[in-house]
Amino acid sequence: MVSHDFFRQLGGYGLTTAHILYRRPDHPWLLQSYVWQEYDLCPHFPELSRFLGFWRERLEGPLHSVTVAHARLIKPAEIRAVDGVFHLH
Repeated sequence: MVSHDFFRQLGGYGLTTAHILYRRPDHPWLLQSYVWQEYDLCPHFPELSRFLGFWRERLEGPLHSVTVAHARLIKPAEIRAVDGVFHLH
């Protein structure tokens, strides 16, 4: 049985990691860090946008900044020409 995540990767999803800095509600001068990771579509990031919308509506810690990294896990293979032939014996 093939996993749901594998089918998403075939559909163009890649692994997205967001490093979120937010202010503590009880100490607004203090920044805290949160790391979020999910399969998402670049460049619009619908899953991350949905999560950040939930954060703004439901959580008390206001967002300070979000840094996003994205990598497609299934991509064309790199093929390089070989300049010689190697014999093993």
